[in-house]
Amino acid sequence: MSLQPKYDIAIVGGGLAGLALAILSARAGYKTVLFEREKYPFHKVCGEYISLESWNFLQDLGLPLSDMQLPIINRVLITTPDGNYIESPLPLGGFGISRYTIDNLLANIARQEGVTLLEGSKVLNVVYRNNTFLVFSTSGDTEATVVAGAYGKRGNLDIKWKRQFTKVKPNKLNHYIAVKYHIRTHHPADLIALHNFEQGYCGISQIEENKYCLCYLTTAANLRKCRNDISSMEREILMKNPFLEKIFSNAEMLYEEPLTISRISFNKKTQIENHVLMIGDTAGLIAPLCGNGMSMALHSSKLAFEEINSFLQGRINRYEMEIQYTQQWEKYFGRRLQAGRLLQSFFGNTFLSNVLIKMVKPFPKFVAFLIQQTHGKPF
Repeated sequence: MSLQPKYDIAIVGGGLAGLALAILSARAGYKTVLFEREKYPFHKVCGEYISLESWNFLQDLGLPLSDMQLPIINRVLITTPDGNYIESPLPLGGFGISRYTIDNLLANIARQEGVTLLEGSKVLNVVYRNNTFLVFSTSGDTEATVVAGAYGKRGNLDIKWKRQFTKVKPNKLNHYIAVKYHIRTHHPADLIALHNFEQGYCGISQIEENKYCLCYLTTAANLRKCRNDISSMEREILMKNPFLEKIFSNAEMLYEEPLTISRISFNKKTQIENHVLMIGDTAGLIAPLCGNGMSMALHSSKLAFEEINSFLQGRINRYEMEIQYTQQWEKYFGRRLQAGRLLQSFFGNTFLSNVLIKMVKPFPKFVAFLIQQTHGKPF
């Protein structure tokens, strides 16, 4: 099969990180192609809360956030499986928007900037040789100078390349499932709530059009315990938390069936694989309890672009690009990921979550400090 014209940058995956990198690259004059296996717009399993650290960056990309009347979220409520709770201001705060909306808007901007957007295209393999890449996909074979992986939490390339996190035996960090609904309910627009239940937690916050994102993470063992039936698991496990019992009993569900993903891993990942720069969840996944994966994905696209740009301009070589990107990732996200793993170990466990809530409740400044450990600064 003959090769398509050579691209400067090829991006595998069209979520927030991939689309942001594509827009930055095209604006800088680089010939850019992005592969996305779905077709926009589409729903994704996601908490759909974005820290305000990303606000200016998204507006610079071309999103008219200030005109969209999105809910601004500045409080957090955390509950334990038996109904104890703590409420705190969010030091920086965030806003709610669905992936259905934001990904589609960014995809439109990418097209306008001249990105070749290959929708409905699955990447089968990426091979590096002679200082260039061959990307093999259902759309054909493509040659590129730089490739970025932005395909999310787990993809077929992870298995093909035998990335280390895929070889770890099932444990408390790598055997999760996630379930998401859009709902209508009565809930304060400025509040994100994180409700814990046995071996999991569920977040709820407002998005556009007065809808709410209800998304929860739990272990595969919980689902097996309930005969692999999601409705049974919600009744028998989630709704033991009185806050969740009220939500599930009274909400209007806007999906016929929930969206689900499985085999989610929080094990440490590498930021470079076969000379491909990994961004967003492909490079490292923060616990959804910390509510900041979307901002990390966006920020990582900016960090990756800065190094890619230096490489393509001839200021650094490929080895330096890879080392410096890895260092920047660790600088900005290493502590946040560690804090996320630590906080996650307390929740989903009735005893530990009650202990933590009782310990920190009298110390609101310490609660704010803990929250700050999982949030970055505007970039």
